[in-house]
Amino acid sequence: MTGYPLKELYEEIAFIAYHFKWSHDEIMAMEHRDRRRWCEEISRINRLLNDNKGSSSMRDLSTM
Repeated sequence: MTGYPLKELYEEIAFIAYHFKWSHDEIMAMEHRDRRRWCEEISRINRLLNDNKGSSSMRDLSTM
């Protein structure tokens, strides 16, 4: 049985910690699928923000 690739694990941890300021322990306590889901959500938010730079708030983006 092989484990989850260490490089990808570190990338997920760094990505979530950078954006949400969650601690290493909090992120490591998550199931893999939960970490992946948070990475996907952060990426989605970033895409929305980048595509809609003229929008005044996150609330404006949530209606898109």
